[in-house]
Amino acid sequence: MKILAFAASNSSTSINKKFVNSVSKYYKEIEDTVLILDIHDFEMPLYRLDRELESGIPQLAYDFAEKIDWADFILISFAEHNGNYCAAYKNLIDWTSRIKGRKLFNGKPVFILSTSQGSRGGQNVLDIATARLPRDGAELLDTFALPEFGNNFEEGKGVTNMLLRSQLEAKVRKTKRTMKEKLSAYGENLNL
Repeated sequence: MKILAFAASNSSTSINKKFVNSVSKYYKEIEDTVLILDIHDFEMPLYRLDRELESGIPQLAYDFAEKIDWADFILISFAEHNGNYCAAYKNLIDWTSRIKGRKLFNGKPVFILSTSQGSRGGQNVLDIATARLPRDGAELLDTFALPEFGNNFEEGKGVTNMLLRSQLEAKVRKTKRTMKEKLSAYGENLNL
């Protein structure tokens, strides 16, 4: 399985990047390939229709779309900025969604996460993403918000709160089962 993982944050010290990197390790099995992206590598000018008409869609938007198309499964951890998406992620999807004939996620299965230092763990942005991603062509498999990152996460260990860890691991097992079934059915269809 080809797994694409990234934090919807452009902070160099992003807790969402630490979180998604940790969660991606649950999916590293012998036959799996995990590609971790940094959306900072896809930084483009602020989207504006005038700019698109003058200069076209930047190559970085096509490059990002190519990464999405490569993946069988996508993990995203959303940073919450004032209750919404990080501006860098919003700009990235604004440009990528302008590629003619494309739904942003093109039917890819997605497991979305969020974390913050607050007691809701970025739940506001997770709610926005839960409502929006299916309209952007994502097949939303599950969601998970990790509250109080500083109290519930340790680098090298992952989620340290045992209740939250067991909830996350149950969702990981569920998404892995779903993906195994999807890939098995896809493989069977290829053999027809």
